[in-house]
This record gives sequence, C-alpha cells and structure tokens, in this order.
Amino acid sequence: MLMTPDYRATHRFARISVRKVRPLLDLIRGHYADDALDMLKYMPHRGARLIEQVLKSAMANAEDKGIRNVGELIVVDAHGDGGPMFKRLMPRARGMAYLIRRRSCHIAIGLSDPANWIGSEGPSSS
Repeated sequence: MLMTPDYRATHRFARISVRKVRPLLDLIRGHYADDALDMLKYMPHRGARLIEQVLKSAMANAEDKGIRNVGELIVVDAHGDGGPMFKRLMPRARGMAYLIRRRSCHIAIGLSDPANWIGSEGPSSS
C-alpha cells in the first residue's frame, strides 16, 4: 500500500499464533471498515474475535479524533507480527524432553480516509 494510516490500533501480546491471524487480516485489508467488521462478525475463528476488537478500537480512535462516518474509512494497514513465546518442556520417552512453544502475536490495524486513497483502483467493494 502507498498510504500511511491516519488512525490505528494495536493488540500486543495476543495469545494466538500469527499464522492463524494473517489470513484473516489479508481478507479485510483494502475494504471499508463497516464491511470488514461484517466479514469478521460471521467468521467462526477465534482470531476473528481478536481482530474485530482491534478494528473497533481503531474506529473508536478515529471517532475520538472527530471523524463522523467511521464506517466509511478504509482498512489500509492490517498486519500481524510474531510476539514472544512461552517455552515449556514436555517429557517424552527415554528421558527426553520436547520444547513446546506457546506463541503470541501483535495485531495492528490502520484506517484512513477514502479521500486520501492513492491505490490504483480504490477500495474493494466486496
């Protein structure tokens, strides 16, 4: 994307793997905020609930800064980065131990005004 988001929100240290969150973030990137919220609302994934909260927070941040129609903002930045891992040992046969990695991630969503959209075809309609 060629834009920097005007309004953003993050959820750091979310207790879910980033591999489970990235496909959902790819799905909402480039859509209007209302459409993205509707898409996430009816998804059965646990990660969709976390992303939905972050998106609502970004919309509330925009509303706090004086934007009236927050539903018409565009999701220009939606990414997930890997966070720290809890490392645990699981006992295995013959005295060995396997490492269990409990992964976490950082979810970030940025919204921008459609008047500032620099993309070639504009926001996705579906």
